[in-house]
Amino acid sequence: MPKAQIVGTGGYQPGEPIDNAMIESIVGPLPEDVLAGVSIQQRYWMIDPATGEHLDSNSGMAVKAARSALESAGLEAAQVELIIVATGTPDYPLPPVANLVQEALGLEECATMELRSAGSGPVQALDIARTWIEQGRITTALVIGSEAISPALAPVFLKTEPAKIRMRDRVPLYMFGDGAGAIVVRAGEGEGLRQGTTRAIGGSRKAGIHAIGGGTHAPILTQQRSKRMVDLRVDVVGAGDFTPVMVTKALADSLAAADLAAEDADWCLIPEGNVGWMLDSLNEAGLLTPEWLALQGRIFDDLAQTGACGCAAVPLFLDHAWRTGMVKPGQKVLLIGVEATKWIYAGIACDWTAEAPA
Repeated sequence: MPKAQIVGTGGYQPGEPIDNAMIESIVGPLPEDVLAGVSIQQRYWMIDPATGEHLDSNSGMAVKAARSALESAGLEAAQVELIIVATGTPDYPLPPVANLVQEALGLEECATMELRSAGSGPVQALDIARTWIEQGRITTALVIGSEAISPALAPVFLKTEPAKIRMRDRVPLYMFGDGAGAIVVRAGEGEGLRQGTTRAIGGSRKAGIHAIGGGTHAPILTQQRSKRMVDLRVDVVGAGDFTPVMVTKALADSLAAADLAAEDADWCLIPEGNVGWMLDSLNEAGLLTPEWLALQGRIFDDLAQTGACGCAAVPLFLDHAWRTGMVKPGQKVLLIGVEATKWIYAGIACDWTAEAPA
């Protein structure tokens, strides 16, 4: 049976980094303790902060990340047989971003899928790609996570004095960024991706993040009369309370699915896994499990430099770790994606085989 191996990654974030000083100038300050808890120093937006003009697009960022990943793998776009895109902020309701990427890459025919599971989506996609490759259905898959969140943030501050922006509306602007990450998965021999897992544990729980507008939840004329056509609502308190519970479950479930002991994992990618508020919450809730304790010093992300970028987070962070030499052949790497909309997690482990690109 062929083994699904990660053979290349790529990442892209638009424009110049936007630091906290710039965010403060357009939306006002956050209390020092809240800013420290956010733990983000900069982020990237596909809009011009001064005008709201779009300088890129979700699919445009996805294509750039895809091309970077294919180049790192030494492959041509024509070799891709399956494209899976995870995004919560598509260019259009239809056609899917996956097909816009397909068109831009010049592929007349290939299998495509799009997942709307936000931060957990790229990890779910890796498990789908693994399954198809092990079944012998395909040889090469392209997994992409792409997010364009800044257009939903712009109505909060454009033509509004910072002093008039409510504190709860400021927090998402300090948190979120745009970008795309891509992973090439290819059939090989030896080691590679292990069995993954995914679960939604917020069946009756209030959504931690709610993106409202542009859908069919209400008549279009009613939406047009709303204060904001698109509104991104973040339950900061709810997310802070339940995210540690979800991450703890994700960690234990992912290790079990991969038949991997925490002590044997060289690295574990968990978005926000090293953030102060997360560790404090885990400790206060009694959730510092043996798995967490065993992985201390080996949990990584790149949140401080990218911002919280939803579907792009896991592939972007992985790309950074691989290209900087952190992740090396022979290591066991656990990837965990989590999503606070309806509390979804996904995890997958990889016995890493790819040499870092020159």
